[in-house]
Amino acid sequence: MIYVDTSVALAELLAEDRRPGDDFWNQTLVSSRLLEYEVWIRVHARKLARSHGDAARALVGRVALLELVSPVLTRALEPFPKPVRTLDALHLASTEFLRERQPAIRLATYDSRQAVAAKAMGIALYDLDGEEM
Repeated sequence: MIYVDTSVALAELLAEDRRPGDDFWNQTLVSSRLLEYEVWIRVHARKLARSHGDAARALVGRVALLELVSPVLTRALEPFPKPVRTLDALHLASTEFLRERQPAIRLATYDSRQAVAAKAMGIALYDLDGEEM
């Protein structure tokens, strides 16, 4: 199981140079419901709803979404071993919540700050470099 951070979803949606290969999207993927909001906020901010709306819906539809349940929100209020931003704290807390139930979960992210914090928390990272196009 792979936890998909918004940086990966947006890289795919916006066809950035650095994005995972097609095989990545055929795996078991999960993220926080936050992913859906972050994707749509960026789509709307860039005025891409008309050109990218169907692709955004399809991409979000490939990912199982975890609601921001109370244990996740409670964990996000606690200290992290490295400095994190608010949304990263919610993604990391979601990953940790899932890891308690599925220890083999790996985090896929292009966000270096989030990756550093994840490593300090003992969260395994998915090797996106091997998957880049």
